[in-house]
Amino acid sequence: MASSSLNVPAIASGKRQFHNQKSKPENQDEAELLTVPDGWKEPAFSKEDNPRGLLEESSFATLFPKYREAYLKECWPLVQKALNEHHINATLDLIEGSMTVCTTKKTFDPYIIIRARDLIKLLARSVSFEQAIRILQDDVACDIIKIGSLVRNKERFVKRRQRLIGPKGSTLKALELLTNCYIMVQGNTVSAIGPFGGLKEVRKVVLDTMKNIHPIYNIKTLMIKRELAKDSELRSQSWERFLPQFKHKNVNKRKEPKKKTVKKEYTPFPPPQPESQIDKELASGEYFLKANQKKRQKMEAVKAKQAEALSKRQEERNKAFIPPKEQPVMKPKEASTETKIDVAAIKEKVKKAKKKKLGALTAEELKLKMEANEKKKKKK
Repeated sequence: MASSSLNVPAIASGKRQFHNQKSKPENQDEAELLTVPDGWKEPAFSKEDNPRGLLEESSFATLFPKYREAYLKECWPLVQKALNEHHINATLDLIEGSMTVCTTKKTFDPYIIIRARDLIKLLARSVSFEQAIRILQDDVACDIIKIGSLVRNKERFVKRRQRLIGPKGSTLKALELLTNCYIMVQGNTVSAIGPFGGLKEVRKVVLDTMKNIHPIYNIKTLMIKRELAKDSELRSQSWERFLPQFKHKNVNKRKEPKKKTVKKEYTPFPPPQPESQIDKELASGEYFLKANQKKRQKMEAVKAKQAEALSKRQEERNKAFIPPKEQPVMKPKEASTETKIDVAAIKEKVKKAKKKKLGALTAEELKLKMEANEKKKKKK
């Protein structure tokens, strides 16, 4: 027992020495270990990886709407041809309106049935065959986002869905370019096909749009991230300082009521008890009057009210006979001396105009003409 206990620390010390003697790898950058080399792809799953095939048969089925029946009829031979390459059987049932995919004995890829299931789901959600067939590739995935239950009001839901598409589909096109995904908005779902990173961004943008956050904010953020990813130095750093911070502005403020109720000061004592009719009669002395005296008082009060109403009515009638107040007559203002017309100057102008005939020469022009004629005569 003693010998065994002595050997334990000796073994432990030997292990430590062995660990210390191990050749440690050179210090490598964490960024290099985390990044994937450019052009690297995961090797495809071949029949050599699973030569015996699958133990049991798996199948999936999905329903499709009536308006997709004509298109699915046309493209179904192409769907069968693509799935037969992976040893998957596909059947189209037009009576029930369903599509079914199932594995065969020759199927060797266990995950291909999941991709076939996604293919028929995408075809049911109005995605074209050319785009849906991409799901059979290893580096492509899909995401079907349900948006129908996110907004209760139908009109508000339609507006937000249209905001996601944008004018002439410009917002959707920008999102497709930034995420490298194909996006299809149809009814109550949004179907996206592309890489996993892009699908994550698409889901975030779609859910934010349904929560009344405009997609342009997320598009701006994605554009900045795309530029930052090109810089190798910034890959391992936090990008929070570069990304825009959008503050939420609550535009619709609560309307204040017109009549504000002011709370009374709290008092521990209860309010005074209101006076009864007997108390009022006792205070005024009416309680001690006889029946005929009470009746006389009531009659006098009624007559006084009638007289008051009669006088008011008479005043209203007399208003029609009261003449209106006439406005005082305004005296005409005397003509100011500055604006007086100079009659003498006008007369002179008229005389000159009479003397001067239409097209006749002026006095100065006549003198010049006479002088010119005299000079001509002298020369002769």
